[in-house]
Amino acid sequence: MADRYLEISLVKRGISCTARLLDDRAPITCEAVWKSLPLSGDVYHAKYARNEIYALFAPFADREPPLENPTVTPIPGDLCYFSFAGAELGTNAYGYDREAHPTATVVDLALFYERNNLLLNGDVGWIPGTVWAEVVEGLPTMATACNDLWRTGAAGETLTFRRAP
Repeated sequence: MADRYLEISLVKRGISCTARLLDDRAPITCEAVWKSLPLSGDVYHAKYARNEIYALFAPFADREPPLENPTVTPIPGDLCYFSFAGAELGTNAYGYDREAHPTATVVDLALFYERNNLLLNGDVGWIPGTVWAEVVEGLPTMATACNDLWRTGAAGETLTFRRAP
């Protein structure tokens, strides 16, 4: 199979990077995401994992992908897939009043932009994610924009995933 690429963008800031799908390591997850592109949603900056931005989506796969190519220590440029029951995210501490409902499932597509990440949540413990793609172009510029999100806030910003042209 030929390599497949996607573009990840912070729309308001006009910043993008390019990632290569890891079809050899996470084939089921890659196919589920690829079939669902484009995906776009409000961006969040992580509270616990550290150097992470992400968007939340309603489930889009025919069947929920299994945990593939798992990690709890993502490195710069990793894109991770997580699936959560709404009850796991439905507390006031998270602030997902629009996305997380107790009976719903939520898919989290995340981009890690710097070192020293640890997927440990104080409420539930370790949160392994599927590493399904890696940024191959534009990470330094995206990391600068992600740091700006941390400092100035993410309100009004959108994270978009689409097939690279």
